[in-house]
Amino acid sequence: MIEAKKSRLFEKGFAIYLLPLLRRSFSYLLGRNVRKIPERPVIFIANHSSWWDGLLFFFLNHTVWKHDIHMMMHEKNLEKFKFFRYLGAFSIEKQNPKDIIRSLQYAETLLKEGKSVVLFPQGDEFHQEIRPLDFSNGIGYLVEKHPEVPVIPIAFYYSFRHKQKPEVWIDQGSSFSIEEIHGTSRKARTAFLQQAVTAQVDDLKKEAIAENASAFEDLLKKG
Repeated sequence: MIEAKKSRLFEKGFAIYLLPLLRRSFSYLLGRNVRKIPERPVIFIANHSSWWDGLLFFFLNHTVWKHDIHMMMHEKNLEKFKFFRYLGAFSIEKQNPKDIIRSLQYAETLLKEGKSVVLFPQGDEFHQEIRPLDFSNGIGYLVEKHPEVPVIPIAFYYSFRHKQKPEVWIDQGSSFSIEEIHGTSRKARTAFLQQAVTAQVDDLKKEAIAENASAFEDLLKKG
């Protein structure tokens, strides 16, 4: 397992680099209900269909949430993009059961220290239209170990409309407390959160297809 090696100085420099990169790459980042989160720590979960997802999390955190976030990332990708370590990324190797446990225990430690953790429970990147999202039970494990920590679901949907560049539709869902996550087992809680994020992404897709941007704001202007 590769641990994070977070650097505040690197974060500040990367934020300066990231905003123009996003503006060159996307026409809009359309956010709905993207707002500050007073609770600390939290567990963020999201669907995962693009390499951009992790960078969008860092952008949203830098401009809106301002949490001390750490992100679980597939080991092969973290080895390829080592700079993510300095932004708080740590690895998981899904093919190694012992490594999975080490990564989840590391996430537990981060939460105990008051740091927020980002999980992509699908584990890998999948096309955004694939259903079901098929979450692993890691999120159920962390909810069980840290019932006091709320879960914040984030949905991403990538789309082309009338501009040369694509746009990203982003929805920040309401937080789930342990009492609101149905089920008493890890598997049942994971299934509940999987269904919730699936519904969230599907609703976001409908808004994108209908071009209903009235409830969204362009988050690139916040940068």
